[in-house]
Amino acid sequence: MELSNLWQKVRDHTKAMSARRVALIRAAIIGLVAGCSALALEYGAWWLSKMRVQACNVYPAWLALPLIGLVGGLLSGFLVQKFSPTAYGSGIPQVRAYLLGARVPLDFTLALVKLVGGSIALGCGLFMGREGPTVHVGAAMAALLNRWLPAPKDVERQLVAAGAGAGLAAAFNAPIAGVLFVAEELLKDVSSGTIGTAILACFVASTLTHTLNAPHMESAQQIRALEVSFHFHDVLFWIVLGTLAGLFGTWFNRGVILFLRINRDYLKLPVMLRVGLAGLISGLVISAMPADANFRDYAALRDVIVAGHEQWYMVPVAFVAFSFLTLLAYGSGAPGGLFAPAIVLGSALGAMVSYLQNYLFNMSSTETMAMVGMGAFFAAVARVPITAVVIIFEITGHYSLVLPLMVASAIACFVGSRMEKGSVYDMLREYSGLEEAARRAREDEQKHAGDLMKPPKNCVDSELAPEKLFDAIKQTHIASLTVVDGEQYVGMVDSKSVLSLLSLSSTSMSSSHQLIDKDAPLVAPNTSLAELVLKFKESSAETIPVVEDGKLLGIIDKADLYEYISPANPSNE
Repeated sequence: MELSNLWQKVRDHTKAMSARRVALIRAAIIGLVAGCSALALEYGAWWLSKMRVQACNVYPAWLALPLIGLVGGLLSGFLVQKFSPTAYGSGIPQVRAYLLGARVPLDFTLALVKLVGGSIALGCGLFMGREGPTVHVGAAMAALLNRWLPAPKDVERQLVAAGAGAGLAAAFNAPIAGVLFVAEELLKDVSSGTIGTAILACFVASTLTHTLNAPHMESAQQIRALEVSFHFHDVLFWIVLGTLAGLFGTWFNRGVILFLRINRDYLKLPVMLRVGLAGLISGLVISAMPADANFRDYAALRDVIVAGHEQWYMVPVAFVAFSFLTLLAYGSGAPGGLFAPAIVLGSALGAMVSYLQNYLFNMSSTETMAMVGMGAFFAAVARVPITAVVIIFEITGHYSLVLPLMVASAIACFVGSRMEKGSVYDMLREYSGLEEAARRAREDEQKHAGDLMKPPKNCVDSELAPEKLFDAIKQTHIASLTVVDGEQYVGMVDSKSVLSLLSLSSTSMSSSHQLIDKDAPLVAPNTSLAELVLKFKESSAETIPVVEDGKLLGIIDKADLYEYISPANPSNE
């Protein structure tokens, strides 16, 4: 007996080990796909951006930039509007809602629209980040893989979150930040399964982008070449910077919701026209900037500010202009993220604080303060201070930045939380109805077949003559009839089968028993909705009876079930 129990434990352990290995293989595949997607998006946006800048050398900037922005915005918005309405924005609120249980679409169409539409939007002048699309695409491909190779619910959540983290890691070449983002923002879980899966996916994605030398790698090398220095008296200005980042970051978050409301309540235009209009305005604003101010190739603007190469008076202009352009682009419904813009705006805010310190004490490192500002503003917007510290450390490669980043990011989060609870993504989920969809999904997990069943109808007696059964089918015009013996369930009768059989040999049957399918699918009243959906998918039944102890309690129509659980399609409308 003891030997049998020992053998059973060994088998259970082997099975668990096998499941973990499969999960790790899935994580590696997801990381590879997320890395490839991030590279495709980055190279597409980079190529279009270069073409846009070169066009200014041939045509007047006031003509080329608005026109390219308009055409690119129309095309990007068309893809979202026509093929995948939930591909708008960064995608992080959608992924988080999905992980909370909301039935938010994560499929191949969404991934493709996000990839192509995001590349066009970013490359044609809309001031947004590539990390939003890469996070969304990574999560969508992980969900798609799970549909092909189903996994348990908890493993699926870990894999989808790992795909999102891998997308972030690939966008910034920051694998540790990708893992922390999964644990701190998406799942809020630090179990070994969550962390292990995320580590492998983020490692594979980052290794791929690093090996293939993505365009952002050159930018990272330039920042890593800068020197970082600070002194004790800088602590006061880290506090000032963290406070300002908390204030401006919260106002920025409110601005995102404000611009979404303006588009929904006042403009009331289709997404295609809204994104096109945003591209047109973005082009006009950028063309009005000085030609030598690096605004036309604003992907490199962060590096210029951090290095202190920009004129001091242009930095506040950059902060105001690109705050407006980010809110304009995101509010239009264009596919793009907020992480990268937050980092650029943070670098400008940090540079401005360093100018103030230099004016008062004639001693400050613009490079250091700008890098600290990147993390502080990012933390204020996303409310993920640990991820903020790590992602800036990984981008810059300067370990000595950790201390000032910790101080400024913590203060930024504290100040921001006093003004507004929750991150920009929490606000977006609430605004778009995703929070309500997630709440309802969690409630649905507690519902069972007994909660949705209707009273039995279209029932026939098991002893009914075939001719009478034929008449009943003609009168009801339904796909199937439920056969009962008193209150006891007997089986189902398929109408098409009955009609075809009776038309051939109606007189040869003395009883309806020959037509009854006693093996037709049925469910108990405590069957979960997920199991019920699976029952309908595995069979061609349009109606499934609810039976307990042989007694027919009710029925569930496929149409009613799917109407109840139809995927939420929240949008930025």
